[in-house]
Amino acid sequence: MYFCTVTPRLDLNTIYIAFKVSLYPNTMTRTLYFILIIGLLYSCKNDQLTITELDATLERTLNRASTDGSYTSFILPETGDYNVLLQDPRNRITKEKVALGKFLFYETGLGLDAIQESGKQTYSCASCHIPEKGFMPGRVQGIADGGIGFGEDGEGRTRFHLYQENEMDVQGARPLSLLNSAFVTNSTWAGAFGAGGVNAGTEDVWDNSEMTAINHLGYAGLESQNIEGLHVHRMVVNKEVLDEYNYTPLFDLAFPDMTADDRYSPLAASFAISAYIRTLLPNEAPFQQWLKGDKTAMNELEKEGAVLFFGKAGCVNCHKTAGLNAMEFYAIGVKDLYETGEAFNTDITDKRNLGRGGFTGKDEDLYKFKVPQLYNLKKSPFYFHGSSKRSLREVVEYFNDGIAENANIPDTQISPLFHPLDLDEEEITALTTFLETGLYDNDLDRYVPEFVLSGNCFPNNDILSRAQMGCE
Repeated sequence: MYFCTVTPRLDLNTIYIAFKVSLYPNTMTRTLYFILIIGLLYSCKNDQLTITELDATLERTLNRASTDGSYTSFILPETGDYNVLLQDPRNRITKEKVALGKFLFYETGLGLDAIQESGKQTYSCASCHIPEKGFMPGRVQGIADGGIGFGEDGEGRTRFHLYQENEMDVQGARPLSLLNSAFVTNSTWAGAFGAGGVNAGTEDVWDNSEMTAINHLGYAGLESQNIEGLHVHRMVVNKEVLDEYNYTPLFDLAFPDMTADDRYSPLAASFAISAYIRTLLPNEAPFQQWLKGDKTAMNELEKEGAVLFFGKAGCVNCHKTAGLNAMEFYAIGVKDLYETGEAFNTDITDKRNLGRGGFTGKDEDLYKFKVPQLYNLKKSPFYFHGSSKRSLREVVEYFNDGIAENANIPDTQISPLFHPLDLDEEEITALTTFLETGLYDNDLDRYVPEFVLSGNCFPNNDILSRAQMGCE
């Protein structure tokens, strides 16, 4: 569609030409000059009105949806601006910790406590949190120890034949994306880790699990989970290992005030990894560029989708932070991971299927899962805690239909926010486009080191992964 705006332009050039017209007696010449004046007085902008109106509509919609009345509240922090990030006061973020954590997150050399000798030094944190996949697994379920292969982006990982299924390091729910973790206080789908935040007052259940007993140390979610996680995921951090790989000087730089016993330990390593994770911000996505002033960063379809996300579709009612996540839990009735038929070592009895209720033990919390962040989901390609959807369009259609699919979940538990959205096909396409490309930061490689100090391949170091990644 063509729109034309007419904008008066009175400047010195126009006035000068008008004066010259009066000096020409020839009627034809004067007519030509008058046409030139009209062209200078009024400008016609092709399609500019459409873009301007859509931008203005999106800005108004964002203002209404924001917690402080301004669309700027959805702007993610700039890289390196640590002070504005939510963090544990006992583990303040520093560039030295982040640099160390960036190495440790990908370091396959720490995988020394594998069940089988063949599994040693073959996996890392990044085996289950792959940047190209939005810091999630490349398949329905992450596999660390006991896995083999990588494929192109982690989709080719499977069980190593020397491992029994119950020996594999896998989880009964799809790992959450680590992007925008700085906007939540408690980690995992159930929010089980962390002494504060939503877990304040839940101390009576911390000892119900050997893992969540770590909360008694009083740390925030990421620190608590990563302290426990290094042990659960069969990694070894001690002075001998750090000396062998020459990490000791980096630990000295990152933790000069720690005692030697703590400095060269899983505690310090977890602090560094947690600091690194908090800096994983998709702040170069087109939507972020638009928020910061570049109104050409998103195309019209993405903008229309954003208007729906923050308006009619009501997605922002749950995904309300700048990271488009929230420290809230809802039941929306999706299927569990075991139902895919592609996951290892999980079944209907898996406690993770109970969501927040599996941690608190409260009936009202059953089947409720934490609101996840939504950036860089385009290449996932598995969604929800049970990997029950295989495309973002399927996700949008599921919310649009508003019909729970898990027969194990009582209707009384389903959130009232989960209901039909009445979006038509064009609106579904627009909303899907915003999620796929408007929220996609295509340069997450900036968070990946060029090498790790062990010299190993990463994120996996088994023989098949090395061949598939071209890493020898």
